[in-house]
Amino acid sequence: MTLHPDWIVPDWPAPAHVRAVFTTRAGGVSSPPFYSLNLGDHVRDTPVSVAANRNILHEALGIRPVYLQQVHGTRAIAIDSNTTNGAVADAAVSTQPGVACTVMVADCLPVLLTDRAGTVVAAAHAGWRGLQQGILEQVFADFNDCFSPPDPAGYARVATNSIATASVASSTMAWLGPCIGPQAFEVGPEVLDAFVSLDPGARAMFLPGAQGKWLADLSGLARLRLQALGITRIYGNDGSAAWCTVSNPSRFFSHRRSSVALGGSGRMAACIWLS
Repeated sequence: MTLHPDWIVPDWPAPAHVRAVFTTRAGGVSSPPFYSLNLGDHVRDTPVSVAANRNILHEALGIRPVYLQQVHGTRAIAIDSNTTNGAVADAAVSTQPGVACTVMVADCLPVLLTDRAGTVVAAAHAGWRGLQQGILEQVFADFNDCFSPPDPAGYARVATNSIATASVASSTMAWLGPCIGPQAFEVGPEVLDAFVSLDPGARAMFLPGAQGKWLADLSGLARLRLQALGITRIYGNDGSAAWCTVSNPSRFFSHRRSSVALGGSGRMAACIWLS
């Protein structure tokens, strides 16, 4: 596995056989405004360039990334070596080596999960809508199911009780990748209301902006949701400027920064897999 030196390898205590990476703009073939490693096939970049960029990532990882059709929803799917690209979902979970759970982002938050033993891995695409509607709760439910033995008939997994779920949560670690930062993520009052209606503590993740708007801390909101699930081992994005996709144009794609000004934005990928 040979990764581009500008790509981000999570700094977290995952087992050695759990591999993960977050791509940046570097290392691809696309022309502006998609230069250079655009992995999105839905953003007006040329299909030839996107295919070449995806092949670069595939060869760098040494295994196949599985790309989803992300819709800012809450569906998670289990993937294995037979899973094809294009399933409508915003998260993927796997217990099988040799295939990478992959989500694409350009301001939304990528969340990677694994457990202390490296039994299962997962990747979630968490924009504010998916985060508010429960994408992290759904992917953790599917993640948790991987620890439940099949029933005697082999048709369904036994539902885990609250003690077992808490045990999985205490063993789970999460890594938050780059996203739009709290200094750049201006939202309307309806976004504030949507989060506070679920958790009054979310109010602390919003600061007043201009003209009745609010500045939202997307990674901070994700940390609250993970902590509510019992996941406290959380690494990566701390809301500082270095993680902000909008504020670092030479390194990160940003839909909010570039779509109007440049007519389009590329997509980066967060990948996690079992080697």
